Amino acid sequence: MNIQIFGTKKCRETAKALRFFKERGVKVHNVDLAEKGMSRGELSSVARSVPYEDLIDKDGKEYSRMNLQYIKHDIEKVLLENPLLIKTPIVRNGNSATSGYASEIWKGWIAAEKG
Repeated sequence: MNIQIFGTKKCRETAKALRFFKERGVKVHNVDLAEKGMSRGELSSVARSVPYEDLIDKDGKEYSRMNLQYIKHDIEKVLLENPLLIKTPIVRNGNSATSGYASEIWKGWIAAEKG
């Protein structure tokens, strides 16, 4: 199992996701979006499981600060240039991904791995 978690240090949901996998003995690769954004390939991979529109944190400070609710925009470009707009945590497992805290889906991944 190759789990990658994208989030920020201040995000409670990201902390919960990290704890979820740690409690189950699953190693994760944690990426802090405040330090390093997602690459175009990573974002495209996530978007196969989670639509771009669902990746934007419309309740976050960045979204309202940038007035994106009033501006038509290229979502992929905006997310690549402003990683703090991404709804966290983004959890990737191979070609599958989730946005936000999704423990039921993650339990399924772990169960499938154990076979």
